[in-house]
Amino acid sequence: MHLIPECSWVNEDYLKSIASSNATFTQVTEFVIFGFQSLQNYHILLSCVLLCIYLLTLSGNGNIFFLVIFDQHLHTPMYFFVCNLSFLDMSYTSVTIPKMLAKFLMNLDTISYNACFTQMYIFLSLGATECLLLAVMAYDRYIAICSPLHYQTIMTRRLYLTLSAVAWSGGFASPLTTALLALKLPYCGPNIINHYYCDHPPLLQLACANTSFNVAVGSSMAAIVILISFILVALSYVKIIIAILKISSHAGRKKTFSTCASHFAVVSLFFLPVIFMYVRPKASYSSDVDSLVSFLYTVLTPMMNPFIYSLRNKDIKEAFQRKISCKYAFSNTA
Repeated sequence: MHLIPECSWVNEDYLKSIASSNATFTQVTEFVIFGFQSLQNYHILLSCVLLCIYLLTLSGNGNIFFLVIFDQHLHTPMYFFVCNLSFLDMSYTSVTIPKMLAKFLMNLDTISYNACFTQMYIFLSLGATECLLLAVMAYDRYIAICSPLHYQTIMTRRLYLTLSAVAWSGGFASPLTTALLALKLPYCGPNIINHYYCDHPPLLQLACANTSFNVAVGSSMAAIVILISFILVALSYVKIIIAILKISSHAGRKKTFSTCASHFAVVSLFFLPVIFMYVRPKASYSSDVDSLVSFLYTVLTPMMNPFIYSLRNKDIKEAFQRKISCKYAFSNTA
């Protein structure tokens, strides 16, 4: 059996040459997370930054999640979707950041075979769910701004619950085939993932087999979910902008446009890196660029969503003030 140096990078052609000369392979039992290796000398600083981002993400999204659940004034379709987004962002970051912190703080850079594929599937599922949910939220804003008089009759409880269920079920169903096909591939070494979490493209780089079919299926499924969601979002916001331009009041037009522009900026910050990662044509794998691009939508966007979508919102601020007032009144009576 051919031995491969622990820290060397072996290309696909070399692996195929080994495969043709040796019929017996040892299936890897764990993978090594190798991402951001050039920044290992700054692991303490990176750990502090990541920990702060993670805590901000959890606290910001967590506050919004519980405010929407417990405040009756926020039981509307818009805030129902915002609540879903907050829970999604907390889950999204929890899939990747804790493992990154373990790598930087405790040098735990290995992940078991099963855990790696589980992380990949959950990550892809949550990412697909966010694409679909952002499209649903854009549609909700389109109805609210372009048909305000019919909003209550169109966006019924049954409809927004159905849209949310479709986003979650579609998000977890769409990457299932991609994950199962990747799981069936042989992985005989090397086992070094040149990324900071188990993702589909870097995992395929380690397979000891032809992965063209996997790439085609993965890219097709990603294109269906990501591009269609982004097109729906873009169309919704184009119609929203057209409706805003028809508003006679300059103050009302400015306020509505400011909110929509902020929302679309965050949507773009999520979709554009995702399109770059999963829908681009197959090219040479650049781990540094891909890791940096992934960092935008896996870490920064979930942290920014609470500030853009909710914390600047008047209803959220009033709900937060009511929560503080209730706690203050309860502490005084106690």
